[in-house]
Amino acid sequence: MKVLLTGFDPFGGESLNPSWEVVRQLAQDDMEGITLITVQLPTVYGASLKKVTTSINLYKPDVVIALGQAGGRPDISIERVALNINDAPIPDNEGNQPIDTSIVDGGPAAYFSTLPIKRMVAELRSEGIPASISNSAGTFVCNHVMYGILHYIAEQRLPTRAGFIHIPYLPVQAVLHKNAPSMDRETLIRGLKVAIRAALA
Repeated sequence: MKVLLTGFDPFGGESLNPSWEVVRQLAQDDMEGITLITVQLPTVYGASLKKVTTSINLYKPDVVIALGQAGGRPDISIERVALNINDAPIPDNEGNQPIDTSIVDGGPAAYFSTLPIKRMVAELRSEGIPASISNSAGTFVCNHVMYGILHYIAEQRLPTRAGFIHIPYLPVQAVLHKNAPSMDRETLIRGLKVAIRAALA
C-alpha cells in the first residue's frame, strides 16, 4: 500500500513544526508492507494545495494523510470534517490573510474525511496514546489543505482515501507557551504508525 504523508513548515513564529518533524522521522523508518511518500507543504494558502495535489497526481497513493500542528490541543486529533472557508486568524508564511473567502468557489460547503477515523482513535487509545475525533480543522491552512485534498479526489474520481490529523506541540515548543500541553516526539511517531496502519486496515 502506498501512503502520501504530508507535514507543514514552521509558522507563527515557531522554530519548527511538529508535523514535519514527525513526518521527516517516519520517512527514515521502515513500515513493512507500506510505501511512505513524504512531502513538506508550505504554510501558505494556495501554494500548499497546489503542492499536495501535484503530489497526489504524481505518486497516485492509496491513502493521503496530512498532518498539522495544533498548539494547545493535548492529544492526537483525527479530523472529521473540512469546511469550504478560508478565515485566517494570522497571516500565512507569505503574508496572506484571507477573511471569509471560499477555498473552491461553488464547491460543497464541507467534505468529510474518508479515513476510518473512529477505528484510528480506538487503535491509538488501545496503545495508550491520547487521541480523539475533532469536529473542527479550524479555518487556517490546515483546513484549506484538508478540504482541497478531498475536493481534488472527488473531482478526479480517485479511489484514494484521505484525511487530516492535528498533533500537539513538542515539549521544546510548549515550554515557550505557558500551560500549553505537549506530546513527546517518540509518542507522536509511534502514534502516527498506529494511525497509518489503522487507516489501511
